[in-house]
Amino acid sequence: MREELESLVAEMIEKRILLDEAVGAFEKKFIQAALSKTNGNQSKAAEVLGVHRNTLSPKITLHKLNGHR
Repeated sequence: MREELESLVAEMIEKRILLDEAVGAFEKKFIQAALSKTNGNQSKAAEVLGVHRNTLSPKITLHKLNGHR
């Protein structure tokens, strides 16, 4: 997994993807995966992600996620 991540980061740098854009995209995908795993249950998704539900809820709104996908 480490090699895949290093390769992905190198490719993103080569394509001039900015850090904020990369972090935002990663965060969105990470939250989507947690919501999917927990069938859209935000409290359980927050637990899976290791954050408080009050931290997760605004991020769901920010990334325009509603439920799970």
